[in-house]
Amino acid sequence: MFAELNELLNASPQRPEQGKFTLLRDTRTDGSFLVHHFLSFYLRAGCKVCFVALLQSFSHYNIVAQKLGVSLTAAKERGQLVFLEGLASCLDMLFGEEEEEQAGQPRPLRFISESTSDLRALFDFVRTSLAPAAGDAWPGRVLLLDDLGVLLSLGASPVAVLDFIHYCRVAVCSRLQGNVVVLAHGGEDSEDEENELVVTSLCHHSDLILWAEGLATGFCKDVHGQLKIIRRASLQPGGERDVLQTYQYKIQDKNVTFFARGLSAAVL
Repeated sequence: MFAELNELLNASPQRPEQGKFTLLRDTRTDGSFLVHHFLSFYLRAGCKVCFVALLQSFSHYNIVAQKLGVSLTAAKERGQLVFLEGLASCLDMLFGEEEEEQAGQPRPLRFISESTSDLRALFDFVRTSLAPAAGDAWPGRVLLLDDLGVLLSLGASPVAVLDFIHYCRVAVCSRLQGNVVVLAHGGEDSEDEENELVVTSLCHHSDLILWAEGLATGFCKDVHGQLKIIRRASLQPGGERDVLQTYQYKIQDKNVTFFARGLSAAVL
């Protein structure tokens, strides 16, 4: 996890918030560093994590996590991490044997081989993975999804994706008092109308939005982008105005540094 980001969010693995839906959004840049941050953060916090990884392989996430001081392999072995490798699941659905499901192996992405874009199997996988069990001592439950647009690319409709997120919020945030963190790509100038519909809808239901954007001036060696932190105070009783903070950042090998706009050490 990135200590400076924790400071900006007033967050600590010793006291993780509960019942929150966080949207990670990126435009003209790669916001995956936010996914790695939250994955390592919640594992350090001792939470049980269901990671629906649709974009990269397990080895990719594990290599990055090791740089941040966390072993995904060890987390899986002790039952703290349930990892769905979307790439492998898609190949199994397209080229695997149908007997796998009959043998007791779940097929959460089976919608890609069906005529409807029903994500019920994926929701059942999430719910089962995070369901409390006898002797379970995990202090919290977390669903992490990277990234949502892949479901649309695989054939799921925007309505099915939004329904899936809604049921996950109810099951994880409301019933289990856990957290849901979702990465979605897209910007105001995107031509993907379905993706923009999903992202815009999620913005209205998020407790916290972290929006990574590329610089309008283009590439810079010392400033890689800017991060908008939007706290949805309007969702709370009283209807206060949302709180917006904007920082610029630089991604390093094992860390990300943040600074106010125009105050990069390279500029000063």
